[in-house]
Amino acid sequence: MKFCWTTIQVSDMEKSVTFYQKILGLKINRTMNPTPDMALTFLGEGETQVELIWNRNNQDISFGKDISMGFIVESIEEFTELMKKQNISLHSGPFQPNPFIKFIYILDPDGMKIQLVENIRPKQ
Repeated sequence: MKFCWTTIQVSDMEKSVTFYQKILGLKINRTMNPTPDMALTFLGEGETQVELIWNRNNQDISFGKDISMGFIVESIEEFTELMKKQNISLHSGPFQPNPFIKFIYILDPDGMKIQLVENIRPKQ
């Protein structure tokens, strides 16, 4: 079995696609409009993707406080600078539970918690 995607309901497809493209660097894989009241966008390359669903009849978007999606970044410091330029606030962190990992949290446009992880390589 392979994990293929995470589905997220969104209130504004354009705003969410912009966030996942500009901030997280995900590329649009495919889009669909099964009905006039629904749009789907799959983002990401490779076997694991993010699926965004906009549904005119479901605008009550809510995420639990104990769920997040994690993405690897090269540098937490560089990513923090990018966030400042895009006027995105840090939700929490940075955290460094051990010498090999550092992470922060931000929120997507609908409040989904996004964990940004830097793997710290030991100096050789």
